[in-house]
Amino acid sequence: MPKEAAFFERIAGAGVKCLLCPKQCSIAEGKTGFCRVRKNLGGTLWAMGYARCSSYAVDPIEKKPLYHFYPGSHIVSVGTTGCNFACKFCQNWQIAQEESPTRELAPETLVGATLEERATDGRVVGIAYTYSEPVVWYEYVAEAAALAREEGLKNVLVTNGFILEEPLNRLLPLIDGMNVDVKAFSDEYYRRVCAGTIEPVLRTVETASAAGCHVEVTTLIVPGLNDSDDEIRDLSQWLASIERGIPLHLSRYFPNYRMTLPPTPESSLKRCREIAMENLHYVFLGNMAGAGGSDTRCPRCGTTVLERSGLELRGSRLEDGRCPDCGRAIEVRGEVFV
Repeated sequence: MPKEAAFFERIAGAGVKCLLCPKQCSIAEGKTGFCRVRKNLGGTLWAMGYARCSSYAVDPIEKKPLYHFYPGSHIVSVGTTGCNFACKFCQNWQIAQEESPTRELAPETLVGATLEERATDGRVVGIAYTYSEPVVWYEYVAEAAALAREEGLKNVLVTNGFILEEPLNRLLPLIDGMNVDVKAFSDEYYRRVCAGTIEPVLRTVETASAAGCHVEVTTLIVPGLNDSDDEIRDLSQWLASIERGIPLHLSRYFPNYRMTLPPTPESSLKRCREIAMENLHYVFLGNMAGAGGSDTRCPRCGTTVLERSGLELRGSRLEDGRCPDCGRAIEVRGEVFV
């Protein structure tokens, strides 16, 4: 069943204005906003995707990707349909940009299923709202997260970060970890490639970090579009101005959806990592099997403290959260599962 949207106002002519994300769509009677899942019915905005689940899996936490949040744990991952972006390279376009089958999954049912998963798999720590954009699933995420918190489960958002301040601030107290896609460090790129703007995304990262939420950032490196030395340097300097210990994941692009550029050369991704490491303690490479760049190393002495193979944590040398060789504290949140 649809649910009345949490953030909107009524405007002239039976219209409504959505106040969830920075697009602030003005929506006529019977129409939906840009995201395709919030609809004006009778002068009220309804979340049509409430409790509609398109995807469900138990994933390694590293798949989100979160490398410094309960490393080695597992997390129940759920998604719906719709998105408030339209990225030309969308990796999950079948559910984000097109119509896709869904099934009903009430918040209490999701939490109950997660508790059952935890009973059989002690590595399960909580729920990740992911796959499609959880911002447009706001009402469901807020309800499920509140119930999960009561049961001692962790809540994770994998998001584009494109949300207005009031809904973000209301949701943040329920969110333990977040991976934010910072698509590029250029507003022109956001407008041309993603149908969005950059400023609200940067604000989300800054706000979440200041609130004490564990934050990691992912940037998909697209050759010739967002991989210049200057842009990577600016991105990493901005992130370092918040906290040098925030992990940055640089992910290799492959052609998908409406983008046909060739894949990112591995050499380009490695160059971007070298530049970002000038400013950040932890920079990881994604979508590059066997190329290195997935282990966590101590920023002071270089010792490998968390060893990974693909999306699997293979070993930990952390001692009470510190490097065993030099004693430096490593910015890792929660228990390590090995």
